[in-house]
Amino acid sequence: MLGGEPRRSLQPQRPHSPASAMDHYDEDQDYMPQEDDWDRDLLLDPAWEKQQRKTFTAWCNSHLRKAGTQIENIEEDFRDGLKLMLLLEVISGERLAKPERGKMRVHKISNVNKALDFIASKGVKLVSIGAEEIVDGNAKMTLGMIWTIILRFAIQDISVEETSAKEGLLLWCQRKTAPYKNVNIQNFHISWKDGLGFCALIHRHRPELIDYAKLRKDDPMTNLNTAFDVAEKYLDIPKMLDAEDVVGTARPDEKAIMTYVSSFYHAFSGAQKAETAANRICKVLAVNQENEQLMEDYEKLASDLLEWIRRTIPWLENRMPENTMQAMQQKLEDFRDYRRLHKPPKVQEKCQLEINFNTLQTKLRLSNRPAFMPSEGKMVSDINNAWGGLEGAEKGYEEWLLNEIRRLERLDHLAEKFRQKAAIHESWTEGKEEMLQRRDYETASLSEIKALLKKHEAFESDLAAHQDRVEQIAAIAQELNELDYYDSPSVNARCQRICDQWDALGALSQKRSEALQRTEKLLETIDQLYLEFAKRAAPFNNWMEGAMEDLQDSFIVHTIEEIQGLSTAHEQFKATLPEADKERQAILGIHNEIAKIVQTYHVNMAGSNPYTAITPQEVNAKWDKVRQLVPLRDQSLIEEHARQQNNERLRRQFANQANVIGPWIQTKMEEIGRISIEMHGTLEDQLTHLRQYEKSIINYKPKIDQLEGDHQLIQEALIFDNKHTNYTMEHIRVGWEQLLTTIARTINEIENQILTRDAKGISQEQLNEFRVSFNHFDRKRTGIMDAEDFKTCLISMGYNLGENEFSRIMSVVDPNRMGVVTFQAFIDFMSRETADTDTADQVMASFKILAGDKNYILADELRRELPPDQAEYCIARMAPYGGPDAVPGALDYMSFSTALYGESDL
Repeated sequence: MLGGEPRRSLQPQRPHSPASAMDHYDEDQDYMPQEDDWDRDLLLDPAWEKQQRKTFTAWCNSHLRKAGTQIENIEEDFRDGLKLMLLLEVISGERLAKPERGKMRVHKISNVNKALDFIASKGVKLVSIGAEEIVDGNAKMTLGMIWTIILRFAIQDISVEETSAKEGLLLWCQRKTAPYKNVNIQNFHISWKDGLGFCALIHRHRPELIDYAKLRKDDPMTNLNTAFDVAEKYLDIPKMLDAEDVVGTARPDEKAIMTYVSSFYHAFSGAQKAETAANRICKVLAVNQENEQLMEDYEKLASDLLEWIRRTIPWLENRMPENTMQAMQQKLEDFRDYRRLHKPPKVQEKCQLEINFNTLQTKLRLSNRPAFMPSEGKMVSDINNAWGGLEGAEKGYEEWLLNEIRRLERLDHLAEKFRQKAAIHESWTEGKEEMLQRRDYETASLSEIKALLKKHEAFESDLAAHQDRVEQIAAIAQELNELDYYDSPSVNARCQRICDQWDALGALSQKRSEALQRTEKLLETIDQLYLEFAKRAAPFNNWMEGAMEDLQDSFIVHTIEEIQGLSTAHEQFKATLPEADKERQAILGIHNEIAKIVQTYHVNMAGSNPYTAITPQEVNAKWDKVRQLVPLRDQSLIEEHARQQNNERLRRQFANQANVIGPWIQTKMEEIGRISIEMHGTLEDQLTHLRQYEKSIINYKPKIDQLEGDHQLIQEALIFDNKHTNYTMEHIRVGWEQLLTTIARTINEIENQILTRDAKGISQEQLNEFRVSFNHFDRKRTGIMDAEDFKTCLISMGYNLGENEFSRIMSVVDPNRMGVVTFQAFIDFMSRETADTDTADQVMASFKILAGDKNYILADELRRELPPDQAEYCIARMAPYGGPDAVPGALDYMSFSTALYGESDL
């Protein structure tokens, strides 16, 4: 054979009859069992061959005309394989391999082999049919091949009451002709000779086309011609046989009759499905349109809430401090406005968003749609995460505000303290450098030198006493820097001047001391009374200056105990005043003794006490100042004590309410948990009860608002702790929001259960049984079952579960993979076990019926079969069809059907 391939054969060759070439397509699949010995004749009956040629040719042309072509001679027109491949593409709706366009024998064999390979790929085992026989125009092999194709694509899929192929087609004929007493269909040959079987099939489905009462069993020619003509004219069934072909043979060809009858089956089986298909599509589209609107509403609400959170968090994360207490108080007031006015509506929106999401998921499950997956970043978990970030920022912002207010308060106190100590020190050091730089000892007398030396010793004692004050000034300046005081540069400059001056005083003091010590040997004793005065007056003067400084020092306290401590210390200080007065009298006595000596011995005193600059007048003036400051300090302490008592009252007032509201909220949360588990009565009764319960909770809101007012008074009084209660306003707010969210979520669950019950037709008794089963296996009484409890529940109900099957069920009831099963998911699963829901394949088959068995559908066909709004909905969303049999305006209903159920993007 020229360039040909070996004959196809899946078993050893043996002599076979012409008919066996058509019967041996696949003995395993048993499309049509071999009957009688006539199929094994060595020669094909000429009458049968004529009938098969005519029938098979008409059948092929009925499909080839869809591609704009036809055949005239069945064994000749299929020799090059081109129309054979085209026929297979039309009837299968699939694309075959690209054909060879050459005219040589090898090209023809290649094309036929591609067609035979395609037939084999559909599960048909071709036996003793090779490409060479078809290319050579072997009539028997060609007819056998066409019969194989007819069996596979026209008869195999016929199914009636669990019978298929030939038996199914025969049963269908018997059922349809059973009401006709003069028709008895037992086979596909002699039962059809009188023509009444064909007429009965037409009359059963289209009684207006044939007047069956006028037909006679003894007039087969009229019967057959009537049936064939009507089928061709009104049913689009081509005329595959002539009446003479059937009447003129003792036994008509079975394959020809089966082919003809299968055309009647396909013509009538599709018409009755159109209305059902249209109704199914309308139902599916209505559900899908509603779900799409719910999805759009969820997306918009989620986007708005996330946008508000996105705008709000940067404001809460702004930690730019203010320099003044007034500015920080304004920030605190703005934050209160946010808590009181702006946030509560958003809490309601967040709760509504969760309710809408749960309702949508319930409706999707009821309509057998996949779970709704929001856009990236808009899941309920994403909303909760963003909300958690908002509340974290909110808490951090409030803490920062309070800390900043404390910091500014302390900064103001430290700055004032720095200014007071610096002013006192600067007053003390005024003129000290000039005094230390004098050279008066050079011309002084011996007594004057002694006096100068003693005076300098007294100065050094005083200088050492002031060392602590300088260190305190430096420490305060350092603390102001660490606390980021806004006027730190001026503080640092003043502190630096004091320190530099102090170092200079130390150096000058050391220099003068050395000079006096050098001249001390030249001088004699100085008056001891001056020295004693100086030594006693200096520390006493320093004590009085310290007392005045302490009495004028400002203070900050936050509790009664702290102000009581200050009052106790003040009383202790007042107790030392008598002893201090005795010391003052003693120092003044020394000065009086000096005056007495001078007067008595007429001592020539040039100037004041050489050992100290402190005078009795100064001592008395400072003592009087101390006595004046004591009652002022008493008054300040009394006023602060009254303020702390008021703060304590505010603490107790807040605590008394918080200690009632906090446990009340916890009790209500526990009651809601018990209600959700131990519900009785109908769902409507439960819903009514829950709504009344919700109303009673909302009526409690004025007490929360009253507590908010008390909390505002506490914050305005700058009270930062409360030992009388463990509840903070933040705890109460969070508990209140959780309480409202929990009751709303519980109500939503009952509404979804009602929705499930009504959609699935579940009785109240069934719901009660579901609740009893769920509660029994909800061992922790949390309102949810974990995976192991759910598995135990299923086993108790008779499910035989493997790991794969249980994983599949968990993916349905727990799509978010949380590892738990809610009662709503449990009800959905139990109701789905008996529910009749639509599938993507059913919708696709419905569209195929409306399209007249085409792989595409036209816009006019949709408008004719569907309501206007749903027809336009389909037209707007269906993609253009790009198959080989596409025509202008063809739409792809297959991908659209798949997209409706989430298997691809719509």
